[in-house]
Formats: sequence, C-alpha cells, structure tokens
Amino acid sequence: MLMQEKVALKYRHITQTLIEKKLQITTMESCTAGLIASLLTDTEGSSAVVKGAFVTYSNEAKVLHGVPGQTIERFGVYSRETALAMATAAKKAYSADFAVGVTGTMGNKDPENEDSVPGEVYFAIDTPGGCFAYHMTVPHMESRYEYKLFVADRIADELAQLLH
Repeated sequence: MLMQEKVALKYRHITQTLIEKKLQITTMESCTAGLIASLLTDTEGSSAVVKGAFVTYSNEAKVLHGVPGQTIERFGVYSRETALAMATAAKKAYSADFAVGVTGTMGNKDPENEDSVPGEVYFAIDTPGGCFAYHMTVPHMESRYEYKLFVADRIADELAQLLH
C-alpha cells in the first residue's frame, strides 16, 4: 500500500470516529498547508465534524487568527509553545472539541525566521482532556508533498490514540 493510501485510511478512520462520537475538529496548519484538513474532509459526512480550518503559513496569519504575538517573539514560530497556541486558538475560534496546530520547517531553512531548522516540526492536539504537544524530526524527503504527508501521518497516529 502506498504511503498516501495508508495516511488517507487513517484519516478516514479518524473522521468516522469523530462522526460516531459526535465530536468536532479544526486545524491551524502552517508547514502542512491544509493537508490535514483536506484529509479529514475526504470522508463522506465530514461536514458534521470539521467546522473549519486555518492555513497560517506566515507569522502574521498566526497572530491574526489568535496566536499571541508574544508567544512567537519569545519562543519562536517553530516551537512547542507556538504549536500549543495554534491548537488552542483554532479550538477556541470554532468551539471545536479537538484542534490540531502544526508548525515547522520542511526542506530548506526559512529566511524569514531565525529559529528555522529544516526537518524540525512541532504540533499540538487540543482535546477535551487537555492540550498535548509533540516534536518530531522529519528525514530528508524528495518533495514538499512527501514532507507534508510524513507529518500528517504522525499527527494521525497521535490523534487516533487521543480519540480512543
């Protein structure tokens, strides 16, 4: 089975679980650029659980959608704290039960942010039971899509575990 199919199956299961449990989810994505929201909405009936999502590729977009500017200034945009703030802001904006926030550098160093380390990704999942933060190092990939898919796969694993 191709990686893309494997990840799509995971998200289908996550979306079906959310539908069965009548729980809602949102995302605030930077380095995955909306791929997680897209995967969540590939399942029939997803409109009942995906309330909306943010693609916040720039620092300004993150702040515009509720991430405190002081968090980015103090900890850097690529940090555990920023990922937590992204998940929390998205959850609050949509009054969702779950929210995913993801930030990181894939491929090349980001010239706009000094804290950019290629392959370093932070994500957080805000749940009814608390907000959980994660860090991962992504190995070199051949394309931006492969980087995004790799990160989405890891997030799916953690999200599925938190849903059960």
